[in-house]
Amino acid sequence: MERVYQFLKEAGTYYLATVDADQPRVRPFGTIHIFEGKLYIQTGKSKDVSHQLAANPKAEICAFKDGVWLRVAGKLVEDDRAEARKSMLDAYPNLRAMYDENDGNTQVLYFQDAVATFSSFTAPPETVTF
Repeated sequence: MERVYQFLKEAGTYYLATVDADQPRVRPFGTIHIFEGKLYIQTGKSKDVSHQLAANPKAEICAFKDGVWLRVAGKLVEDDRAEARKSMLDAYPNLRAMYDENDGNTQVLYFQDAVATFSSFTAPPETVTF
């Protein structure tokens, strides 16, 4: 999982795919964090992505860096503890202009049953589960 985290941090932007009824939805994200041994992302509860994940927690992220792409598929589970939200916001202090761990809007979610696949055109795929 540490390798997945490092890749996503270094890529800077990854794309999160969710499902909205029968329509896939993809958008750029940048928050990635390890807290208590789990890989977390962050969003706002008022956003469509939050509602989509509540209806169907299956998601996939994809990032590309230096000729390698990473796909992480799994279930995103909300962690509603203030400690988890604070840890994420402490890791991304620039988000504090829009979010606070006690604002009722900040949402952090972690990957459960994740399968991460590193791929390129020059090497066989490598899979990591966590």
